[in-house]
Amino acid sequence: MAKRILLVDDDVDYLATLQVQLEASGYEVTSADSVDKGLEALEQCQPDIAVVDLMMQEQDDGFRLCYHIKKKTPTVPVIMVTAVMSETGFDFGAATEEERRWIKADGFLAKPVRLEQLIREVERLVEG
Repeated sequence: MAKRILLVDDDVDYLATLQVQLEASGYEVTSADSVDKGLEALEQCQPDIAVVDLMMQEQDDGFRLCYHIKKKTPTVPVIMVTAVMSETGFDFGAATEEERRWIKADGFLAKPVRLEQLIREVERLVEG
């Protein structure tokens, strides 16, 4: 049975490209281009994992969405993707237990994300 991925990013070109690549790799993908649409999709698709952009319409949208996903479905792993590291040089992640509690994401990937890298992370978090 194919793993279900919820993909949320406000960059519609990136979203479409990643969706096509993930579906070609055998995943079921539901995509959303905003926090509100991501929350609606969460209700409908019951994903095995969510991949969420950090900065969308608002700079904290990814954090807010992670919080809502974990509150509603605490067992669904969340991967946060962001270009913040490459744009600012500021390095952050969810390496420690304290950071994971605050951020709510189970993993971080820097944009641009390579498909192989994302698939490895999805398999690690979904398969345990």
